[in-house]
Amino acid sequence: MTLIKSISGIRGTIGGKPGEGLSPFDVVKFTSAYGTWLIRKNKGSKCKVVIGRDARISGAMVSGLVSSTLTGLGIDVVDTGLSTTPTVEMAVPFHQAQGGIILTASHNPKQWNALKLLNGAGEFLSAADGAEVLDLAEAGDFMYAEVTALGQLSYDQLSIARHIEAILALPMVDRKAIASGKFRIAIDCVNSTGGIAVPALLKALGVQDIVELYCTPDGNFPHNPEPLPENLIDISKEVVRSKAHLGIVVDPDVDRLALVCEDGEMFGEEYTLVAVADYVLQHKKGNTVSNLSSTRALRDVTEKQGGSYAASAVGEVNVVELMKATRAVIGGEGNGGVILPELHYGRDALAGIALFLSHLARSGKTCSRLRASYPDYFISKNKIELTPEVNVDEILGRISEKYSRQPISNVDGVKIEFDKEWVHLRRSNTEPIIRIYSESRSMTTANNLAGKIISDIKDILSEMLTKA
Repeated sequence: MTLIKSISGIRGTIGGKPGEGLSPFDVVKFTSAYGTWLIRKNKGSKCKVVIGRDARISGAMVSGLVSSTLTGLGIDVVDTGLSTTPTVEMAVPFHQAQGGIILTASHNPKQWNALKLLNGAGEFLSAADGAEVLDLAEAGDFMYAEVTALGQLSYDQLSIARHIEAILALPMVDRKAIASGKFRIAIDCVNSTGGIAVPALLKALGVQDIVELYCTPDGNFPHNPEPLPENLIDISKEVVRSKAHLGIVVDPDVDRLALVCEDGEMFGEEYTLVAVADYVLQHKKGNTVSNLSSTRALRDVTEKQGGSYAASAVGEVNVVELMKATRAVIGGEGNGGVILPELHYGRDALAGIALFLSHLARSGKTCSRLRASYPDYFISKNKIELTPEVNVDEILGRISEKYSRQPISNVDGVKIEFDKEWVHLRRSNTEPIIRIYSESRSMTTANNLAGKIISDIKDILSEMLTKA
């Protein structure tokens, strides 16, 4: 059993003893803390919360607990039912709600679920707000409503349709070009709510030939639901077998987008944002943002289009904060997350699909040729496990000193730049691990760069042990 409490929400495996997994007790406890925080933030006035869930097996049970707890606090609830993360994010301001809860464990396997907490703008809570909710949960300082003050539960069955309509209304979405492209598109929606939203979006965009793979929203994930190459074997084969122009893959809550080229090769999760940003910047000059562990290709594309690129700490809330500060017109993360402020400040695979298809249709290229038009970078992802007593901050500090002649960022761990190569070291928030990401124009060089840093860390550890 696992229960992880963080400022961005609560996630864990279903079942077990209270406090050890995401038990019904824990769902009620943390929902009560969030609802109490919301009431206090709004100075006791009537509050409304929008909820929605992905299709995982525990979803209906968790949703019932959440809605009952909120109404028990005197909060009105609008339930969007089977939905997507970006859909719920957009539904919060639509309903003039004070907050939202998305019931999804994102790319985690089916035994997981989570409460993702939103503010009144439909955005994830800030670090300070999230910390307040966790403190309230720890204190258990809740006051439930008397019978005449209970909240009301209502349902919104049109939220996905409104989301799609908002995407179609974007000036950069070219339905005519997409329809003229006569695309055959294979999709893998991992038997979650993408199976509802993605076909509906494609049909609205004028795509008539859709090959559906795993589109039954029953929560029985047919493979590991994280959209990484090793989990996308079936869709890769299907794209080639059915002679599709493109393969589209989303995770269970539809905020990450992966693409498969017509030859069955991966477009690359890092390059989803790169391609969409390139298209957006061709029509709307401006700046871009991604996190420190994302590919340099976004910076190259941005600067080529005359904009400025900035890198934030890892985490969607950090990306959004920097996007607002730099007035970025497009941003996101290298895991296939696309954030278009013109629509809303949240990762949105549906928006990514519409923009990418517009780009592909207008380019007149095959998917593989479009991918070949971008600079090739390769990211090596490694980690080094430490014992709990090791001072991670000291290790990161000494690495910074060793490479002090290079451009260094300490916004989130340590990122060292070597011309167009980089290495990023981050400590884990939950275990004694340093994650080491490196990027270069070849995987061999990226691996060698990571290996050099790992060797440096081992030398530092040896010196630390000798002094001890």
